[in-house]
Amino acid sequence: MPEDMVISGAVEGMVDEAVLRRLVKETGARVGPIYGKIGKSFLMQKIAAYNQAARFAPWIVLIDLDHDGDCAPPFIRSCLPDPAPYMSFRVAVREIESWVIADRERLSKFLSIGVSRIPHNPEALDSPKSTMVDMARHSRRRDIRENMVPRPGSGRKVGPAYASILIEFVRDSRRGWRPYIAAKSSDSLNRFMTRLEQLTQGKA
Repeated sequence: MPEDMVISGAVEGMVDEAVLRRLVKETGARVGPIYGKIGKSFLMQKIAAYNQAARFAPWIVLIDLDHDGDCAPPFIRSCLPDPAPYMSFRVAVREIESWVIADRERLSKFLSIGVSRIPHNPEALDSPKSTMVDMARHSRRRDIRENMVPRPGSGRKVGPAYASILIEFVRDSRRGWRPYIAAKSSDSLNRFMTRLEQLTQGKA
């Protein structure tokens, strides 16, 4: 890996940022500034500027596929048909939670639920975020249930501390999320990590 490799990036939200930071650190590179964090539409407005910056230094734009198509490659080409040499425009299928769910064993321990409640193929889920909330409802931990599950009548999709709890799991390298284990059950994560390793090795 080139000495002092720094990778900058842009993401949709705070959980995505935690995932990106963890993945970059896994490869031994240093994390540069992370931009965005206020939704998908903002990222799409700024994609040309990020791509321009990636002409000179490594950049990662991480975005959810959501329901913008059945496959990530056509979606990527439609958003960024002419990527710069150091740009890595990557898509989580369908949401970043699918990558987190892919480490079934560790997530079951963290959420205090049976591993049988965690889907084997998270990329096949219509809404990984909703699945995560549903799993939290069955947690034996009261703090998980109260903070990850939305309160009745709140009109929210997630609980008040949903993001901070997931970030705690993603950041914990000792007992939390294991990216390389998760990549075995998530094709989009596996492709992301392969591309990230290419960047850290100086292969544009």
